Amino acid sequence: MRGLGELESAIMERLWSYRRPVSVRDVLEDLRQEREIAYTTVMTVMDKLFKKGLLRREPAGKAYAYETVASREAYTAQLMRETLASSANQAATLVHFLERLTPEEATALEAALQVYPTKGRQ
Repeated sequence: MRGLGELESAIMERLWSYRRPVSVRDVLEDLRQEREIAYTTVMTVMDKLFKKGLLRREPAGKAYAYETVASREAYTAQLMRETLASSANQAATLVHFLERLTPEEATALEAALQVYPTKGRQ
């Protein structure tokens, strides 16, 4: 899994916000509030997101209804794990990450550790 392109991100953000299956036309109408874009462009990008495993789809008449496979948070966590796994020195990478946390991010990390205090330490 890798980061998303600009249009892929815009489409995924919308799909995460809808929290229900939607058609290409639904996404197109939403995107057209901000930019001029062709139906075929949106359809192609959504098909690519499906092939990447980020969307699932079910037949809905002559088209498909799409929805996300995972939450925005789960997707972000997977990107973080893959980035850490690609590091030659994971400990150093984590130290650099922690050094750059904002106070709000540090608070969120502390809260997350309270929810999962022993995960991975068994």
